[in-house]
Formats: sequence, C-alpha cells, structure tokens
Amino acid sequence: MTTALSAQLAQIAANSKSTLDVKAQKAAHSKSLIFEPRVAASQNFQTLYGICHQGYEELCQLDTRFIPFGRTIFSEQSQDEDRSQMTAAENAELDQKIEAFLRLAGARLRLMPTIKAIEWLIRRFRIHEYNTAILISTFLPYHTIPAFVTLLSILPRDLPQVYKFLDPYVRSLTQPPRSVLVHQATHHSDFLATISTYTLDACKALQHYPALISFWGGIMTEAVNGMLDSMRSGRRSIQRSNDQTLLHQIGPTLSDALVMHKVPSLQIASYMVISVFVAKGDLDDAAISALMEQVVSGWTTESLRPGLVCLSILAQYRSAKQMSGKVTRALLKIPNLASLLSDIGREHNIGKLANGLCLALVERAHKKGDTRGLPVVESMLVGSVLNDQQIAVVFKSLLLAAHKVDEKVDPQGQVRKALAAAIIKLSQLDTEVGKIFSKAINETDVDVDALELRLGTDIRPKLLVAEPQEDVAMVDNETAPAAVEDLQSALRRVGTSSTSPSDSCLRTVTSDIFTDLCFIFVSSLAEPENLKAFDQLAPLQHSSASETPFYLTFLMRIWCGPYPALARAAALDMAKRRLKDNDCKGVDFQAILPYGFAALNDPSKRVRRAAADLVAVLENLFHELDKKSENYSRWASDHIYDNAGSLVWMTIDNCHKLLRNVVTPSLEECVLNTDYVVEVLQSALNSSSKSSAGEEKDKKSHLSHGTRRSILTFLASNAIHTPLVSLKIRLLAPLNQVKGVSGITRTQLLLPLLKWWSALSSDDATRICAQENVEESLLDQSTVEIALPNDKDGLEFLLDIIGTQQLLTRPNLLHAIFSRIQTLWPSMKTEARHMVARRMLELSQKDLSGDGGMISSEAANLLRNVELTTDILLFFLESLQPAVKMAIEPPSGKRRRTSSSEAHRGLGTQPTPELSAMLRQVTFVLQLVEGSDPEKHPELLNALFNALSELQHFRVLVGSELGYLQNLILRSLLAMVPAYKNNQSLKIDSTGGHGDLLVNCIQKSSSPSVQNTALLLVASLANVAPDLVLNSVMPIFTHMGGSVLRQSDDYSAHVINQTVKEVVPPLIQSLRKGKISPLAGASELLLSFVTAYEHIPSHRRLGLFVSLVETLGAEEFLFALLAMLTNMYGTTDQVLSFATELFSYFTVEIQLQSLIKLLGLIGDIFQPRPSLSTVLLGANEQGERDPQKIGFRQLSLIPHLLSSRKLTTQIAKLTERDDMEASKVRELYSTLLEDLLVLADSLKQHKNLYNRCGDALSKLLNLLSIGEFIKAVETLLDRPDIVLRRKVLRAVEVRIDEESQGDANSRAALLAFLPNLTAIIRTSDDMAYKHIAVGCVDKISEKYGKKDPEAVTAAASTIASNQCLGQDDDQLRVMALLCLASLVDVLQDGIVPVLPSAIPKALSYIAESINNETPRVELHNAGYAFIAALAQHLPYMLSGSYLGQLLVVSSASASSSLGKEANDARLQSLRLLAKQIDAKTLFSALEQNWVTATDSSPTATREYLDILGIALDKHSKTDISKNVAALSAIFLNAFDLRRLKCSKDDVSEGFIRQIPRIEQAINDVALKMIYKLNDAAFRPIFSQLMEWAVSLPRKDAESRNLRLLSIYSFLLSFFSSLKSIVTSYASYIIDSAVDILCTVNPKRSVEQELWEKVLDTLTKCFEHDQDDFWQAPAHFSAMAPVLVSQFSHASSIDLTKDLIPAIVELAAAADSQEHQKELNSSLLKHLRSEQTSVRLAAVKCEQALTNRLGEEWLSMLPEMLPYISELQDDDDEDVERETHRWIVGIEGVLGESLDSMLQ
Repeated sequence: MTTALSAQLAQIAANSKSTLDVKAQKAAHSKSLIFEPRVAASQNFQTLYGICHQGYEELCQLDTRFIPFGRTIFSEQSQDEDRSQMTAAENAELDQKIEAFLRLAGARLRLMPTIKAIEWLIRRFRIHEYNTAILISTFLPYHTIPAFVTLLSILPRDLPQVYKFLDPYVRSLTQPPRSVLVHQATHHSDFLATISTYTLDACKALQHYPALISFWGGIMTEAVNGMLDSMRSGRRSIQRSNDQTLLHQIGPTLSDALVMHKVPSLQIASYMVISVFVAKGDLDDAAISALMEQVVSGWTTESLRPGLVCLSILAQYRSAKQMSGKVTRALLKIPNLASLLSDIGREHNIGKLANGLCLALVERAHKKGDTRGLPVVESMLVGSVLNDQQIAVVFKSLLLAAHKVDEKVDPQGQVRKALAAAIIKLSQLDTEVGKIFSKAINETDVDVDALELRLGTDIRPKLLVAEPQEDVAMVDNETAPAAVEDLQSALRRVGTSSTSPSDSCLRTVTSDIFTDLCFIFVSSLAEPENLKAFDQLAPLQHSSASETPFYLTFLMRIWCGPYPALARAAALDMAKRRLKDNDCKGVDFQAILPYGFAALNDPSKRVRRAAADLVAVLENLFHELDKKSENYSRWASDHIYDNAGSLVWMTIDNCHKLLRNVVTPSLEECVLNTDYVVEVLQSALNSSSKSSAGEEKDKKSHLSHGTRRSILTFLASNAIHTPLVSLKIRLLAPLNQVKGVSGITRTQLLLPLLKWWSALSSDDATRICAQENVEESLLDQSTVEIALPNDKDGLEFLLDIIGTQQLLTRPNLLHAIFSRIQTLWPSMKTEARHMVARRMLELSQKDLSGDGGMISSEAANLLRNVELTTDILLFFLESLQPAVKMAIEPPSGKRRRTSSSEAHRGLGTQPTPELSAMLRQVTFVLQLVEGSDPEKHPELLNALFNALSELQHFRVLVGSELGYLQNLILRSLLAMVPAYKNNQSLKIDSTGGHGDLLVNCIQKSSSPSVQNTALLLVASLANVAPDLVLNSVMPIFTHMGGSVLRQSDDYSAHVINQTVKEVVPPLIQSLRKGKISPLAGASELLLSFVTAYEHIPSHRRLGLFVSLVETLGAEEFLFALLAMLTNMYGTTDQVLSFATELFSYFTVEIQLQSLIKLLGLIGDIFQPRPSLSTVLLGANEQGERDPQKIGFRQLSLIPHLLSSRKLTTQIAKLTERDDMEASKVRELYSTLLEDLLVLADSLKQHKNLYNRCGDALSKLLNLLSIGEFIKAVETLLDRPDIVLRRKVLRAVEVRIDEESQGDANSRAALLAFLPNLTAIIRTSDDMAYKHIAVGCVDKISEKYGKKDPEAVTAAASTIASNQCLGQDDDQLRVMALLCLASLVDVLQDGIVPVLPSAIPKALSYIAESINNETPRVELHNAGYAFIAALAQHLPYMLSGSYLGQLLVVSSASASSSLGKEANDARLQSLRLLAKQIDAKTLFSALEQNWVTATDSSPTATREYLDILGIALDKHSKTDISKNVAALSAIFLNAFDLRRLKCSKDDVSEGFIRQIPRIEQAINDVALKMIYKLNDAAFRPIFSQLMEWAVSLPRKDAESRNLRLLSIYSFLLSFFSSLKSIVTSYASYIIDSAVDILCTVNPKRSVEQELWEKVLDTLTKCFEHDQDDFWQAPAHFSAMAPVLVSQFSHASSIDLTKDLIPAIVELAAAADSQEHQKELNSSLLKHLRSEQTSVRLAAVKCEQALTNRLGEEWLSMLPEMLPYISELQDDDDEDVERETHRWIVGIEGVLGESLDSMLQ
C-alpha cells in the first residue's frame, strides 16, 4: 500500500506545475525573456508589472486592438492572480485571452514592447508551461532571431508532443534551421496541422501579418513537395491513391484558406501550394476541376491576378477541354478579362486556360444564347495566347456552333449575327490566324456554303465576286450595291440592260454586265424565287441559249471560277436544266465538254455531282445527234472565244465516243474522287486500240488512233484559247500525261500555250492568276511540263527563252523551266543532251553579279545535278584549252617585255576580266568533272593531265597558286588511276611527262592539300605505271621532308604511308637492278626522312618510321636509319628513346642482325678509307667531320638498344628453347659479343670510346639468363684488364638488383658465385674492385642469405677480416660495415663468431671519424648502422665493456658537429639500444657514464637523459624496482650537476646557460621513474633525497644552496605534476623549507632564486592539499609564522609574485577560523610596520585574501577596521591607493558600504 501511494504521489508531482520547494520556486520565477536568471529571481511582481505594463501601453498606442486586454491579463488585479489557485473554467477562459493576445502580438515580436508584454505573461501566468504550444507557434515564424533562442532557454523539459523535435535545440540553445521545420512538416502531419490551424485562426480573427503568411506558405509548399516525393510509386494506381490521400489531408486547410476574402495574401499562398501539388501530383481532371472551382469561388480583386496564374497552371495538367460552368461564370464576371489574360500571357503560358475558356464561351453562345463571351474569344484568337492547333480547334467550334444554333435558342437571330460577325472578322485577318481559319474550314465537315447562306454572309477569306478591271470601277461596285441597292432593285436595274447575240463571257475582256450578273446570281441562291427571277433576266438570253453563247458561257465561267461551291453547283444545275429543253436537241454542245470535265475535277463533291449530271445530259444529246448524223448546228463555234476561228473541233461521233466509252462509265468514281477524271482522260488518250482484242464489248469501249488524236487536239485547242487559267490548269493535268497520238506530240499542240504564258510580263501573269484566285506557280509548272525530252522545237524554245531578259522578272517560271529540263535529262537522246549541256555551260558562265546571276546559278545547278557522260565532260575539258591559251597569251606588242622573271612578274599582275571569266569557267568545269564520279570516266585522264599542265602556266599569269583547281584535277586523277589497273585495255600516255608535272606540283605548291593529293597520285601511279614516276621520286621525298612530313593531321599521315608503301618497293627493285647497292642508293631517301624527324609530330613518328623500314626491308635498312638518326641529332634522351622504341618493334633476329651491322658501320668509321660510313654518316668527308665524335655517338646508342626490355624478354624465352630459331639467336649473340670485344680492343687508345664499349658489353651480358650470365662473367673476370673486370662486376651488381627474390635459379647461381666474390675481396689489391665485390656480397646476402646461411657466413668472415674491414680505405670500410649490418639481419645468431673482431673495429672507426680533423660522416654513420643492427637483433652482444665504449664514443660524437644526418644515425642507434638492452646492464652502464656525458657537452647530457627516459618508458615497473639503486645514484648525480658545474672554473658559460634546460629534462625523467614506483619503494628514496640535499656542511653555503636549488626545482615539478597524491610528502620538506626561508638572503641572486623556488613549491603544495595536511596545527604552526615573517624582505624583493600567493594558498588550505585568525593577526601587525614597503605588501596580501576567501575571510573584519581606518590616512600614497582598492573589494563581497563602519 505504501509503495502504491508513493508511486501515485510521484506521478502527481511529475505532472504538477507547482511545487513547495523554495529553491524550485525561485528557479521557476527566474525564467525570463529579458532578464538574467539571477536578476529575475530577485524581482517581485510589483516591480515586474511596472516594467512590463509600460511595454503593453506602447503596444496599445501602436494598435488599439490591444486595449481590451488591459482589463484582464494586464490589469492591476493580474498581479495577484495565481493560476495554481484558479478553477479549470477560469484557466480555460484565461487560456483563450492569452491565445488571442499572442496571435495579435505575433506581428510585432521584433519590437521590445511586445517582448516586455509577453514577459509579463510568462512571469505571472507561466504561459511557457501552461500554454507552451501556442507560445512556440507564435514565435516559430521568427525562429531565426535571438529571441527564439531565449524562448527555448525557458521552456519546460517536457515539451508538447508536436514540438518534441525541438528538444536538441533546447538543450544546445541554438536556432533550428528552416530545413528541420520543413522535414518535420513533411513527415509529421500533426506539426503541419498545428501551424496551419494557428495560421487560419489568426486569419479568421484578422490577426494575421505578412511574416506569418509567408512562413506558413513556404513551409506548406515545401512540405507538400516533400510529401509528394516521398509518396512516389512506380504503379499508377498506388500513385493515384497516395495523391488522393494527400488531397484529403491538406484539402480542408486549403478550402478554408481559399474562401477567406479578407485575407488575400493567404489565398495567394494557397495558390502556390495548389500549383505545386497539381504540378507534381497525379490528379485526375475531376479533382483539378474541383480545385479550379475553389480558386474562383473565393478570389478577390487583390488575389485576382495570382488566381488567374494559378488557374493557368492547373489548366496545364488538365485535359484540353472546356472549363466548367462555375469557372466560366466566374471568369465572365471579371472586367477587362481579355486584356488581363493577354497581359498574363506575356509572362506565363495560359494557352490551355484560354483554350478551355474559349470552348466554354462558344458553347454558352449556341446552347444558352449568351454572346457576352464572344469578344473574349476574338481577343484570345487574335492575341498570341493560343498555339496553332488550339486556334484551329476554337475556329472549328465556332463554325459548329454557328451550324448548330437553332430557333429555340436564337429566335431573333442575334446569336447568329454575333457568331457571323466574329467569324467574318477573324476570317478576314491578313495574318497567320486567317490562314489557320482557311485550313479549319477545309477540315470541318460542316457544309460551308449552306452555312454561309444560313448566316447570310460570306465567311471564307476570299472574294465571291471577281474584281472589275479598273480600280475606280471596283470601288464603285464594292460600295454601291452594299450601300444603296438591294436584290430586287438590282434585278430591275440589270433587267433593263441588254446584250448582243454574239456576246460571250469567255472573252479576254468581260463587260460590266457580267459583274452585276455575278452579284445578283450569288445573292439569289438563298431563295429559289429569286433564282427564277434571275434566270429570266433579259441580258442572260435564257430563251436563246441554244443559239447564242452568253447564257451558257456565263454559267460555264461561274462553275469554273472562284465562286462558292453552292454557286458553282447551281450554275451546273441551271445549265443542265436548260440543255434538257427541246430546242437544244439538235445542237452540238461540244464546246461545253472541256468545262464539264473541269467541273468533274472540282474540289467540291457537290459540284462534281452536278457536273456528272450535266455530262450525262450531254451524253444523251450527243447520242441523239449521233443517230441523226446530219442537220445539226454547232453551238458558239464562232463567238465563244476571241479567236474561235482557229479552234479545232471534234466530229459528233468522236464526241459521242468520248462521252459514252470514257467519261460516262466513270462518272460515279469522278464524283467520289477529285482527280479521277484526270486519270480517265489520260488513260483513254494513252491507250491503244490493239491493247485489247478480246470481246466485242471491249472493242467498242476503246478509241481508235484517229479518235484519240481528235480528242487530244480538241482539248489542247481549248486549253490554248480559253481565257480561264483554271481551265488551262485542269486540262493540262491529263494532257501533260500524254506524250502524243499518231505522230503528233503534246508539245507540238500546246507549244503556243507555253509561248503565250512565258511571253507575259510578271505583272500580267500575277494579275491573271489573282483574278481567278489561282496560284501562279501551279500554272508555271503545268505549262513547262508541255515540253517533251526529245522534241527539238520545245527544247530549243526553252533553251532560247531562259536566256532572255523578260524571264528574269519571273523567277518562279525560270526555276520551273530549269527543273523541267533536269527532269527530262535522263530521257534525252545523246544529241539533245549535248545541245542542252553546251547551252547550260554558256549560261553558267554569265556574269554572276548582273541580272544573269540567277540564270547562271540555275544552269550551274542543273549541270551539277544531272549525270554527265564522258563525251560531254571531255568536250568541256577540251573547250578549256583554246580559251586558256587565248587568255594567257600576251599581245604581240608586249612580248619583248615578258621575257624574264616570269614568276615575279606573274605575282604582280592584276587579273583582267577575261582572265577572271576564264578562271571561273575552268573552276566550274573541273568541279563538274570531280562531281561526276571521275572513276567512271578514266578516259579523261590525259585531258586532265593536259589541264594540269596548262594550269602551271596559268597560275603564274594569275599570280596565285590555284591550289583549289590543282586539287580538283589531282583528286579526279587519283580516282581514275585504279581503273587503269583493273582494265588492261586502258593505257596512259608515257610521253606526257606526267611524273615531272607532279613533282612540279609538289615542289611549287605551298598547299598541304595539293601536296598530299599529288603524293597519293604518285603512289597510285607507281603501282600502275612505275616508269612514269620512278625517275622523279627522289626530289619528291626530298620535298616531303620539308613539307608533308611536318603535318600533324591524320590525312597527311595516310598520304605519307601510301606514298612510302607504293613508291618505295619499285624504287628498291630498280636499285637492285643497278650497279650501286640499294643501301647507298636509298641513302638520300633515308636522309630526307631523318632530316624531317624533328619536325614530324611526335605521335606520328614511330608509325611512320616503322612503315618506312618495313617497306625498305628491316634486315638491310634498320641499322642505317638508326645510325643516321643518332649521327644527325646526337644522343639526346629523346632520340635514344625513339631509336630504342623503333628498334624494339622488330623481331629478335632482326635486332641482333642490325646490332652486328651497326658495329660493322662503327668499325668502318675508323678505317683508313671508310666506305659505307661515308655514304650514310659523312665520316671523313672533306676532313670536316670528326670520326671520334661520330663513333662516340654510335657507341652511345648501342647500350640503349641492348637495354630494350623487349629484346631481353624475347632472348630469355628463346634461350630456354632448343630449336633452330634459338640456335640462330645464340649464333648471332656470339657474333655480336665477338665483334664487340674486337671493336673494344681496337679502340683501347681512345678512352671514352673504350668505356662506351664496356657499357655496351655489360648491357650485352645482361641479355642472358642469370645462369648463363654468371658463366660469362666468370670467364670475363679472368681477363687481366682491371677496368673491364670492374665493369663486368658492376654489371653483376646491377643484375642482382633486377633478379627476383623468389627465383630459385637466381638464388642458386648467385649463392654459388659468392666464393668468387670473397676470393676477390681477399686477393685483390684494387680497392674499387673490392668495393664492388662487397656491394655484390651485400645484395646477394640481403636477397638470398636467409635461404642458405652457411654460404653467407663464410662471406661475413671475409667482410669482417683485415682484408676488407681492416683496410685503410674509408669507402671500403663504409661498404663493409653496411654489409655487416645487412648480414646481422640475415644471419642473426649465425654472425656471432664474426662479431668479436667486427665490433671493436666498428667502435674504433666511429671514434676515428670523430677525432679526425676532417669529419668522416659516412664512416660514422655506417658504424652506427652496424651497431643499430646489433641492437635490434643481437642486443646481448653489446653488454659490458662494448656498451660502455659505445656510450663514451657517443658522448664524444654528440659533442662534435657532424651534422643532422650523423646525429640522426647516432640517436636512432642509441634509442634502439635503450629499448633492447637488459635494464640492469643499461642502467649500470649509464651510471658509470654520467660523468663522461656531462663532461662532454650539454648535447651529450641531453641525449644521455633522452636515452634514460626511453629506457624508463620501455622497461616494466618490476625492472625499475629492481634497479632502483642504480637509478637513485644516477639521479643524485644529476641533481648535483648544478653544484658541480658551477663550482668548476673551466666550465663554459654556454653550459651554465643550458643547466635549467637540463634540469627540466632531469625532472621529467625522474617523474617517469616515479610513475613506475609505488609509495613503499619511492618514499625511502625521497627521504634519502631530502637528507642528501642538506648533507653538505653549512660552511659551504654556496654549494649547499646550489644543490638545494636543483632539489627544489625537482620538488616544484613533483608537486605540480602529482598534486594531491603526494601532499603527505611535504612533511619531508618542512624543516628544509623553514630553514631556507629563515637563513637565505634574497638579495643574493642564487639565494633569491632558491627562496623563490621554495615559495613556489610550497604554493603548489598548499594549492593541491585535499587531505587537510596543512590544517594540522603542527604543520600550519611550523610554516605560517615563517611565511609571514618574510614580509621583512619587502624592501628588497617583490613579494606579490611568490610570497603573497603562498600565504593565500596556505590560508585557503588551512580552512580553519583559528588558523586564519592567527594568520590575520600576524598580517595586521605588518600593517603598522614602520617600513612603507612592508605595509604596502601586507595590504596587497589582505586584498588577495579577501578576493580568494570572500566572506569567510571577512568574518574577521571587525579586527581589521581600525587598521583599515589608519591606513586610509597613511603617509604613503601607494598604501592609501591599495587600501582603497581593498575597501572596494570588501564592499563588493559584502554588498554594502564600509563608510558607516569606518566612521
């Protein structure tokens, strides 16, 4: 029961915010936003209210909404309110007021009055505990200001759950970064909901402010973005579900925010959140539409523009459909919506929004009759808001709306008028929008004609009525009917007019009556009655239509003209009805047939249907006429056209056959397909009567040649004579697909039409086409297609006309003619092609800068794009020669002045126009040749060479290299040469000097491109016809060295490789047939490449030279090339590296052969009469070259070649085998070795050359395996030449380094070689030779000694013997010592027998190296290296006398100045000794060596202490304990160092200055020993030390003081380092310290220093006393009076540094009122001392005691006051001043003034 009750009480206490603990209450009251906790804890509520209420009043002045809170939470009564005494209801009411105040105050949190007001709520109502969440929410938007950190510092430990994430920042008192808030809002919805709720509540209460809205909007946006990222899923269904979940989570918050009309900034922030959500989420259209409706439902004037931007963003992620009704209505309410959207559209993409709005507005117009939105639609379409596709969709919706609007919606026709007005306005725009409208009309299924009639207007972007001839009349006709005349008036007016029986509407010039009739006809189409009235108009001559042409030609012109489809169909129907009348049965209406066929080709299906009906009627008429075959009249045969007399007509029978057999059976297909009638007619005209002879029915359906010719002629005649260009185009469509019938071609028939059209001016042609709304280019194309490929008249006409001036004004027609000629080219015969080609060449050379530029360009393009035959190209080339000769031949009168300096004269010549024209023609022809696949025209080769020859003269005259032209010819020639190789029947003219011509091109051209192509051509010709170029090859290669070889591009490299590969083999073959050797003959070739070596790009060199050598033959030429390279450029690293790389490319056999030949070449250099070397290297040539220099260069090359890794590897592989190839290599190797030795013998008198031979020999020996190599070495070592033997042995040394440690063969061979080396060491007198042998032994031992220690032990004995280590040569000694060091590592215990002789020598050599006048550092370091090896592996060998000697010699070494390297070697060895040698041995040796070290130098002493310290660190506590006697002796000697040195007269000042540093080292080392001893072991030592410290007689005061100074220096470090652990050891020093303080005279320097050390030591001892040691009366009484008595020295020494700190620490350590009172009493006595300095020191001491002990010391203030009062009036100013400071210190501690006490 007790346990349960205690648990409940504990839980209540934990949850309670009130406590009975006074300290806890005080701490809670100290929580403040403004004041420090110490200050806040001392404030009462009355004081606090006065401060905070002032801030509240300032807030009320800023915002009157704060005033009501003055009656509640800021009232006077609030000072007495205590939340812990309030009821729950009262607390709830208080919480509401506090929350309201905090939300209102949030806007002004940066102001101090706000902080003061909130301070009151925190201090009085503890809102940081009771209202934590709302308080944090208020401050959170300002989380970056210091006030937020202050708030964190006063928050309770248990934060609300939603703000738990702030715990780390509460503990560290740092500002939470924004990223943490965003992360929390992203992953914890409760936090996001909390700040959203706080923001919405503030906005609802109109307590919002910009910082809050900005904070919420930013956090909300980034959180939504983060949540969307975290919810990403690869499955669409899961993604949709996640997005819907998030929408449900944030939807209510956004809904509330969007409808807050009075807080537009919150709405705008919500728009931002919605935009991010929709952009990154995957919402369906319904959700997006709902969000759009929410956006528009709450926006205001301030949020309108951002709301529209938000809508535009939402629309981007919604399918392209119309806006919902709610959104549309909201948008319609916006004033100036169109301009606002256009303005927004400049910055944002609102295309989808505008598109959806336009579709919705159009639907409202035709479904609800609401036309208010049509101006907006127009504005959107005209402005650059929608893209082309969206504009087309809106246009189509407008057309469909106009089509669907019915009487129910639009009884008055207002909607239709509005739609018509909008459509007309948009269709008449002369912009891209108008073009899109035209396209939309064509793509819409709506019957546009019916729609036009329904709307009562013209909605297509073209005129219905043809424009009159004259501008003035046109204006009248445009304005008069529209302005004053209606349809009935027009009918009456026109009805009074009259026309002649011979009038026709198909004349070139039409009358005004035709224009009036057109207008009335189109206007009458809407009403049948009006159409009947029109039909009866007198001018139409309806009744006499079968006899006069006017009526039917009017209708024909209508249905073939640019009129609405409805009008065209109506005209066809009227003609059909009129032809059915009886008076038409005996009339031949074949003049209507071409127009009927044209109507069948109409784009409109309705028109084609009406045309089919008309043709069917005509077929019936001709059927009746065919039966009669007589008594018929031909309609309009004389008057239909201007020149109808020349019109060709068909017979009735042919007309009937055409209709019956061809057209009528296909009428249905013609109706369905626009172009079917074209196919039917051309098929009928192209078919043969013999093509089908099967059935009778088939025979009847085919047309005879005569019939087809009659039809062709008839249609062509109408195409020529009709004034309607639309009819011409439609008739030419089938006619241009017919070549001819029965010997007559279409060109013969239609050429007049082509001539007529081409003769028109540009203005006339444009005007004619514009009248009928026909594209001029279409007619251009149709007319030029009249020409046939082999019709001479047509071609000649085209070729003649394209050069005329008139055609230049019609570029489209000109281009069409050239395109037609190009199309005809493949079908032309040879003669026609020649004719066209000649004409085109002439035209292409017209002046490009004049009017003929277009013609010449078109002609040139034609020639480039057609396939030119060999004959034509040959003709072009041959035509150049006479022209070139004429151009370059100077006038006769000037010939005498052109006889010299042709090149210079040419370069200064200004080209004449004739030369420029000729140059242009040559360029064009050569371009044609190159563009015509020259490889297909090899017959042009000789002609091209002739042209190249002419160019060489021509370029001098022009003053230019003409590199481009030369390159054109050379590329063409290069393409042709392979054909001569493949076709033996083709021959190249060998008398033309082609080789010299190519050499000329290469040498005289500076163009790399020309040179490269010419070289490739030479290479190609060398393969096909070598005789042409071999005589000219050498100049080519010489020139290559200075030009092509220097290029760095890939193409130049290809050129060189091809040239070498193709030219060199036949060249070498020809040289072999001659008398001189190929090597001598090709020397010039090699020289050209070698000369160019340094200019060849580095990445090209190897490939180029490898290709050259392989082509020449590596066996013969490799060595020569290497020798020439070395000879010309010397033995630089670059040349040697390249030579080795090139050498390594070839096989071992070739490499060895080349080396043998190279040795032969070197030998030839030194012959009395050199042969080959003279040719290749120029040795002894005219005495200018030095044979020794040349030979030295060549001999320097051989070692590098022999060092080739590839050669070594391959020889190693071959020597392991036993086959023919290996045998060959061994044979070559033997020859090479023999030749090298012979050469070396012959060059003994030349030392440098002989040394080079030795180098080569060593490299050569390295080629062998180690076994073979050792055998060869043993043989060579028997030779008497000591220099050679050194080189061989050095080669062995290098070879040992290269051998692998794990190779068993190498190990066996080298260990077997060791006896030879030891024999050399023992027997040889040559020190250098011995040195190399010792190095070999060292390396062999290091690598393989551990595998066979016995073999190495013998070598070690030899090394340590007098024949090696005992020699006088320092270098040999150094090498021997280093070798022994390695052997110690290898043999370890195995080397022990050698050491008794080696160690003494090593130690003596170290001593010698130091004592010598000239320091021998290498010997010194080698000796220590040997010692270090022993210390590491055999430390027991260095015990006893060896160790003592080593320490002695080391002290001497430290005293000498041998440099850093020697010092490092010595220290490394000694430190190793300290770690490895037995403790007893080492410490005994050190004890014995102390005097030697200190007598040597301070450096030796410090090194001694360093070694001792390392030994103490290394050895265990046990070892230290066992050797404590030796160590004690060492330290006693060390502590006596100062006394001993200072008592000597011969000690240097430098040593004396170093003593403090040495003593510090002694103290540090002593502490290391102490750390490893326990109290039982160390206390006797300490006691002995203190006894020893005072053991000197008092008479010898100076010595006694010096020893004590060292001891107390140690004691200071001792007590400072070990602190409270060794406080009890102070009992051993009390007597000594008291004695010193009582006896020393501080006026003496040594005694003053001792006095200070004693006081400092005591201070540290007092300071670290934790065991009340100094509180003991015995200890305190012994020390305190002595310390106080030291004030007597105040006149001679500053007591503040040492004495006062000691007294202060003693007083603190004593911690007893009695002791402190005793101490104070003693001090007070000094305050009345007669000596001013004593009084001053005593006052300063009292100050220090007061500051340190505070109230504890001031408990004795009553005793001090009389003295203080006296001191205030002291005679000394310093005393008064310090007294005043003391008083201030006392007042600071007590917190009250002493004035009253001192009065």
